[in-house]
Amino acid sequence: MRGAVFTDLIGPDGVDVIEREAPNPDTGEAVVDVDACAINRHDLWILEGDSAMVDANDLPFITGLDVAGTVRDVGEEVSSVEPGDRVVLCPNETCGQCRFCREGPENLCANFSLYHGGLAEAARVEADRLVALPDGVSTTDAAAIPTAYTTAFHMLRLADVGPGDLVFVPGATGGVGVATVQLAAVLGARTVGTSSSESKLERVRELGLDHGIQSTAVDDVRERVSEIGTPDAVINHLGGEYTELGQRVMRRGGTMVVCGRTAGDTSAIDVPDLFLEHKRIVGSTMGTQEELRRLVDLVAAGDLEPEIDETYALEETADAFAAMRERESVGKLVVQP
Repeated sequence: MRGAVFTDLIGPDGVDVIEREAPNPDTGEAVVDVDACAINRHDLWILEGDSAMVDANDLPFITGLDVAGTVRDVGEEVSSVEPGDRVVLCPNETCGQCRFCREGPENLCANFSLYHGGLAEAARVEADRLVALPDGVSTTDAAAIPTAYTTAFHMLRLADVGPGDLVFVPGATGGVGVATVQLAAVLGARTVGTSSSESKLERVRELGLDHGIQSTAVDDVRERVSEIGTPDAVINHLGGEYTELGQRVMRRGGTMVVCGRTAGDTSAIDVPDLFLEHKRIVGSTMGTQEELRRLVDLVAAGDLEPEIDETYALEETADAFAAMRERESVGKLVVQP
């Protein structure tokens, strides 16, 4: 089979499409013929040598978390899926034994990790991590969901966002940002988002963004958000200086959920404001398999349409990562092996 392999951790120039041995399922596993696999900032960090999960000793390496396709074969002791099933993978890898796996939610697992291997013509996966796709959900749409949309959905739930709430989304034109805007609309909430590009903001307005702010200057954004209202929640996938910004703009008793570090690994916290205003800052990684199922159901019902900016052939995987690095896209980038 062919795979888009990281042969050097130097950015898009480190991607090569090469022949690999076709996988066979072991006990409890399935092999999926991959129709579509979305890429994420997580994958780009690996490719640029900026990940604690993968280093040069792991090369050649195939990334790709968001796998959707058709089951080709299953191993022994698999009853949840069978060959011919259309599926999407929940990329969570958990131990199933720690107190967090026992008590939930699963993404708190003390040994939590993520699946990699979807940027290939076939992927070997844990069969019980596959979610069935209804006939009305395409594999391309399904591949957009697991990382960005499940992450956003879990964060909105942690912040207890509901009808009428105002949600601040710095970086509203990225994968998690776009997903947050769309899902907040499904929940009946209003959104205010930022971007450096007015054209990108216009596209996200078409997806449900209520208020767009073209600026990356935190003082300017703070003032303009305050003119719009006092957010009940902040969905922060950027980290860095946007954490302090989010804390300052949200209401008394509000909640900010943080899931990323694109803008920086460290943030300043105004401690008196935190406790005197009863604000909450919560960390979050990914979501749960049950939340992925709920999102697939939303797509099947026509209540959610994942935003896909561009699709790429397997041979164009390097181009997909180049587009992500240049921040050219709005929504997901999907490779179709």
